[in-house]
Amino acid sequence: MKLILQDSSPFSLAHRKKAKFIVVGVLFWFMVISLRLLELQVLEHKKLKAEVVEQTQDLITVLPTRGTIFDRNGKILARSLPAASVFFSPVKGESLDRQIRGLYQIQNLLGLKDSEIRKIINSIEKRKRFTWIKRKIPLELGEKILKLKLPGIYLLQENRRFYPQGTLAAHVLGGVNIDDYGLAGVEYFYNSLLRGEEGQQLIMKDARKREFFIETIKETKPGQDIYLSLDSTIQYIAEKELQRAVEKHQANWGCLIISVPWTGEILAMANYPSYDPNNFPPPEKVMANRAIQHTYEPGSTVKIVTAAAARELAGINWNTYYDCSQGYVVFGGTMVRDHVRMGVLSFPEVFIQSSNVGAIKIADRVGAENIYRMFRTFRFGEKTGVDLPGEEAGIVHPLEKWRKSSLRVAIGYELAVTPLQVLRATNVFATGGYLVQPRVRLEGPAPLSAIRPASLEAPAGSQPILKPQTVKELVNLVLRQVVEAGTGKEASLPGYVLAGKTGTAQKYDPELRAYSSSKHVASFTGFVPADHPLISMIAVIDEPHGQFHYGGQVAAPIFREVARKVLLYLNQLPEKVSDRMYLARQESLPSGVHD
Repeated sequence: MKLILQDSSPFSLAHRKKAKFIVVGVLFWFMVISLRLLELQVLEHKKLKAEVVEQTQDLITVLPTRGTIFDRNGKILARSLPAASVFFSPVKGESLDRQIRGLYQIQNLLGLKDSEIRKIINSIEKRKRFTWIKRKIPLELGEKILKLKLPGIYLLQENRRFYPQGTLAAHVLGGVNIDDYGLAGVEYFYNSLLRGEEGQQLIMKDARKREFFIETIKETKPGQDIYLSLDSTIQYIAEKELQRAVEKHQANWGCLIISVPWTGEILAMANYPSYDPNNFPPPEKVMANRAIQHTYEPGSTVKIVTAAAARELAGINWNTYYDCSQGYVVFGGTMVRDHVRMGVLSFPEVFIQSSNVGAIKIADRVGAENIYRMFRTFRFGEKTGVDLPGEEAGIVHPLEKWRKSSLRVAIGYELAVTPLQVLRATNVFATGGYLVQPRVRLEGPAPLSAIRPASLEAPAGSQPILKPQTVKELVNLVLRQVVEAGTGKEASLPGYVLAGKTGTAQKYDPELRAYSSSKHVASFTGFVPADHPLISMIAVIDEPHGQFHYGGQVAAPIFREVARKVLLYLNQLPEKVSDRMYLARQESLPSGVHD
């Protein structure tokens, strides 16, 4: 007999149904959780991570400490100092109105204009998580703001560029923008060395976006220090004498450059009007470094090139004479005049007295091709290669475009040059015939004794372009005589032997389509001592007004006063006469022979 047991209890059936429901429920819950985890950890991972980072972290670019700029003696010309920068980052859970009110609490402290406040608020209302309020304020001011404990307002340490000498050498140094990026001068040219490498900092916050701590993600790399060939004392002398001359003659502007002929090192490069690089950028009208960025027709200062062409390329004898008694000469439909009638002049006298008539007659004999060749040999029409930005090349028209009147290049017209190009040409005569590239950077500090040439060997990296004998004769028979007996008498300095050349150029008036009789550029270029030059110099004054406008009257006295002070500073004492005799001579000097 077979026994079959069957549980037909209602309780057992209900129990099984409940168990099934629980199992299904657990499985459903597990699936929901799994899907949600899949959504959070996979599908929306990037989005959610970004939201967390945005709520709790700010990644800030940290600017490096910019390199220091020194003069040749180690005096600081530009450096970076610690500063505080104020920024806004919204605090979660804090009223936006309350946070904005904090801006008004520091408005007067930071000197913010209403327009600047509105711009900041506009950025905040766009839910930007980082907004600059004021950058690079003094550290003590930053401490005052920090003590206010205003929600959403934080400080970050940066550096600000500081020029301790103020306006000194402004056009050489240039300036930087708010991010310490060089925009002009040495700051721009050597920006890659001075700037260094940026770093990054992570600002961590708690859930309410209150500052928690700052972590450095990438360290900054400081910029490299550099030394310039400038001498702060010589630069100061140049700037003060230039300013005095520009103001005295009510001129538009002036520039003055002092160099070491044998090395091309620039000891001073002055422009007036100038500016303070601590307040960069300056007004546009004073921004340009006219020593290298302004071109002009130089007038008689480049007659030294014509004289060189006559001797080396045409073999004109020193005893050749030219009749300049008419006071003018007509060639190619153009009339060239002298400031006074001069009679019959020898070859040297043409340049000593700066006769345009005589120079044109010499140039006509030398020939246009040789004149053009010599000016190109001196590299006019090309940049000098000085390590400063924005240098102009100037203009020397191709020979095939010359007309008969283009021979006026021989007297400094129908070409465009920069003051530095003329000084480089002057240095050819100071070095015995070598073309030397000018420069403003040194590899390290260099005492003043380093500017004295140990020998008369060829300057490093230079190119010989004139025969030593030609140079020696032109210096002794022309350039020294210009100062001692010619148009540059007011540059003469008792106790020293100077060599130089004056220049006065009429400016072209585009409205009149003719050269102006009332607008001139006055200049003087030279070197001292003539037999073993320590310094060379050019002074250029634009549109002097008043009683004088000739180079011999306006620019030559600048050369004299600057040279006197610089030579004494270099311990190069007078060799001929006492200071008492010098002062007596200054009182008796005439107004000068016109150039």
